[in-house]
Amino acid sequence: MSLYLGLSQWSHPDWPGSLLRRGLKTAEHLGDYARVFNTVEGNTSFYGVPDHHSLLRWEAMTPAHFRFTFKFPSFVSHQGRLEDNIRAALDFIDHLRPLHPKLGMLMLQLPKSSGPEQLQGLSALLGALPRNFDYGVEVRHPAFFAKGEEERRLNRLLLEQGVNRIIMDSRPVFSCPPTTPALMDAQAKKPKVPVHIISTGTRPMVRFIGHPDPAYNLPYWQPWLPRLRGWLDQGKSVYLFVHTADNQLAPALAAELAAALGAPLPAFPGAAPAPQGELF
Repeated sequence: MSLYLGLSQWSHPDWPGSLLRRGLKTAEHLGDYARVFNTVEGNTSFYGVPDHHSLLRWEAMTPAHFRFTFKFPSFVSHQGRLEDNIRAALDFIDHLRPLHPKLGMLMLQLPKSSGPEQLQGLSALLGALPRNFDYGVEVRHPAFFAKGEEERRLNRLLLEQGVNRIIMDSRPVFSCPPTTPALMDAQAKKPKVPVHIISTGTRPMVRFIGHPDPAYNLPYWQPWLPRLRGWLDQGKSVYLFVHTADNQLAPALAAELAAALGAPLPAFPGAAPAPQGELF
């Protein structure tokens, strides 16, 4: 069992001097990030497949225990029928070969328009994927949150395939009117879906989208603690990805969560040698 805790990116303009050391080139940020976190949410692969040179460089910059959790590209999840994109999905996985030993969960993020009519195609796609990797599916169609037969069909499919249903908790960013441009942008772009807590695979994933004001987050993340500990006690590996509206304060929020789970993070390289507890 393992807790994989990370952010949605390994570089941010506001992180040098805290999470990251000052003076580094952007291409060097992953090394500092991987000294603190053991996974990262690879969102960039959704928009474009990383080149072979980048994959080799990322492999060299991270320790053996580090896990990359890439998203399938949009041409797999958002274009056409899922069953028609099996070859593209397999090619993407093969392209990631330099990072195969460090692949965490491969994430299939479906659009809001992808509803129950896609379940047959989803079954075909998931059934064709190699079984030596872990997969997660994130849905956004309202039918999959209605607690009816269509949601039960989705959950049964994922249970049968041993695929994790990714849990999105975006409640903090919608907990008050938007008062900053970052919060306004987050409310416009982040999905506002109910939090349905279910573990359909052996590696549940939670994507927690925090408010930029830390005071708003506590009532939302504290109830997650017993659930996360319960999954770990059951022998499951847990992926927890922490965002905030602009991600400026995401490292600090992740450190707060880690400490509450009894797994405090190492000192941030850009703030060393101060312990994490002095950053808040």
